[in-house]
Amino acid sequence: MKRISLLGASGSIGTQTLDIIRLHPEQFQLTAFSVGRNIEFAAKVIAEFGPDLVSVQRREDLDRLRPFLAHTKAVYGENGLLEVALHPDSSLLVNAVVGSVGLVPTLGAIEAGKTIAIANKETLVTAGHLVTEAARRHGVDLLPVDSEHSAIFQALNGEDEKRISRLILTASGGSFRDQTRADLESVTLEDALKHPNWSMGSKITIDSATMMNKGLEVIEAHWLFGLPYNQIDVVLHKESIIHSMVEFVDRSVMAQLGTPDMRVPIQYALTYPDRLPLPDAKQLQLWEIGTLHFQQMDLERFRCLRFAYEAGRMGGSLPTVMNAANEAAVEAFLQRKISFLQIEELIEQAMYHHTVCPNPGLEEIREIDAAARRYVMGQI
Repeated sequence: MKRISLLGASGSIGTQTLDIIRLHPEQFQLTAFSVGRNIEFAAKVIAEFGPDLVSVQRREDLDRLRPFLAHTKAVYGENGLLEVALHPDSSLLVNAVVGSVGLVPTLGAIEAGKTIAIANKETLVTAGHLVTEAARRHGVDLLPVDSEHSAIFQALNGEDEKRISRLILTASGGSFRDQTRADLESVTLEDALKHPNWSMGSKITIDSATMMNKGLEVIEAHWLFGLPYNQIDVVLHKESIIHSMVEFVDRSVMAQLGTPDMRVPIQYALTYPDRLPLPDAKQLQLWEIGTLHFQQMDLERFRCLRFAYEAGRMGGSLPTVMNAANEAAVEAFLQRKISFLQIEELIEQAMYHHTVCPNPGLEEIREIDAAARRYVMGQI
């Protein structure tokens, strides 16, 4: 039985992780979890799974939760996230929170020797050098949950990683994949939140529309698989059937395919190196799809993807700035304070005005992150 700590239980990845635990109660037990401010959801999770520990975002939310606690301890804030990640009875941490808030709990769990199932891109984007070095030092597995990185991880099973020629990440293109930059000047928040293939949280959906989500995944792939950026490509693939590919030195290409269902990579991370049935997952019937489409990425059309390559290649603190600026700008867009195209403008300005620190430590990263957010908010 694997005992699981889950950060971000009420989000898209979090709720689907609970689905997997629900499907296989003989295999998994929820030991600790966190939510933001969704107290009703937390109460339902406590009633169903009976975990030892729950963390909420604010201290005042604890009073609302107390009637539902029974034998569950409740904590809050950043320290609460860390306590969930470090719960002594859990052996695996699923990091499904959105944003750089997932960094410190992940580092703590690595130091405690826990396996990490990582769905929080920002942790590796913000501090990939710290996270991967800590994982190596403590002998901890970083298991990818994103469908793209899970696809690469599966394609590499049994292969010599020295024989990789390149990684090919697939991108759905997001809500505006068929629109020109001129079209984007008048798009609305409601338009941006209509993803054609996936059901995700609002922040990730906006990141998909700007293509920053894929940019974050490029940087994440660099850290997870240890390849330079000139060996990591992105291809537009509207159907989201091929989740990613690996090309080897003999030009053979291994692809992982499946219908769009995030429970598949989530379950694989929880069961690795084994596999379990997923009875209600839809089988892939290629004759029903008929045709798969692919298109070369235009880095002028999708400028946020270009920013990610630039930040990744420069390294140091620049990916931290890019990510923090993006989080602040997307939040402003979700609050209708800026237009869609202003998201990328603010990111570019923050990156341009930053003096890169070549090898930042954790405290420097946190300070740089906060400064980038303040810069963006000051421009709005």
